[in-house]
Amino acid sequence: MESSKSEILDVTLLEPKRKHPTVFEYFDELGEGEHFILHNDHDPKPLYYQMLAERGNVFSWEYTEQGPKWWKVIIRKRRSDEKEETVGMAVAKDVRAIEIFRNSGIDFYCGGKRTIKEVCAEKGLDVAAIEQDLIALSQTKTKEVMPYNDWSLDFLCDFIVNTHHSYINRMIPDLKSYGAKVATVHGDHHPELKQIYELITKMSGALTAHMMKEERIVFPYIKLLLTVGNDPTKLADSGFDSVRTPVNLMEMEHELITRDAELIRQTAKDYALPEDACASYTLLFKMLDEFERDLQLHVHLENNILFPKAIELEQSIQS
Repeated sequence: MESSKSEILDVTLLEPKRKHPTVFEYFDELGEGEHFILHNDHDPKPLYYQMLAERGNVFSWEYTEQGPKWWKVIIRKRRSDEKEETVGMAVAKDVRAIEIFRNSGIDFYCGGKRTIKEVCAEKGLDVAAIEQDLIALSQTKTKEVMPYNDWSLDFLCDFIVNTHHSYINRMIPDLKSYGAKVATVHGDHHPELKQIYELITKMSGALTAHMMKEERIVFPYIKLLLTVGNDPTKLADSGFDSVRTPVNLMEMEHELITRDAELIRQTAKDYALPEDACASYTLLFKMLDEFERDLQLHVHLENNILFPKAIELEQSIQS
């Protein structure tokens, strides 16, 4: 079958019992990378899940028309060398995907190595809807998207330090100060504020130590990888057998730190303000919400872009 978008399977012309079997026949005849267009008079989403169950993740599904009268879907057979897209890969490709995942309660930062289908199945989410949102996003162009994935590793290291580490260092004193003040003033009526302050203090200490390791050890080693060319002997004095060693530690610490940030949000009931909230109470919750969002992007840049590329670079040097 030729890989042509002009090849349309119009299932509205078939009797109901022949629709799905015919689609499977068409799909099975496709070569890798080839596709056809399914034309139907209602949303064929049940077919999507049947194909996923019976054929596995060997196809892509892209709506080109979604009602109200006709539905058209490009069904393409994946190439055998294609990697199934993970949450982190989707965000690395287009950082705007963060809002799609955030709105669906999907962890794109520490959980970025999991596939979109895997996460949706676990959470009971409509994977077809999520994937369609991502496709629609990719077709919407904007000049405001930061090209994190295109940057060199040394530039990305410096950006993380100068943007996200600097932000954290600026915010920690204010978070601790307002956290203590609000807990003292409102703690009797809202005892959860004392727990929030304790978590802020714990998270702040962990972040300070974590960033120091990155700035003094991890990032300099990643930058060193860029200078050794094809001579791995230049890494002998680094103290690491592999960049995976510090990366694994950093990712473990990311898990613990972001877990504290999530616990703060849960304890604060998603930052819903009580009626007696004063200006300081309101400001504290606003700062915590913004802090967590920045932290998630910060961790994403390291877990899903910087660290995988550093590992890949080291492997290319040693091969």
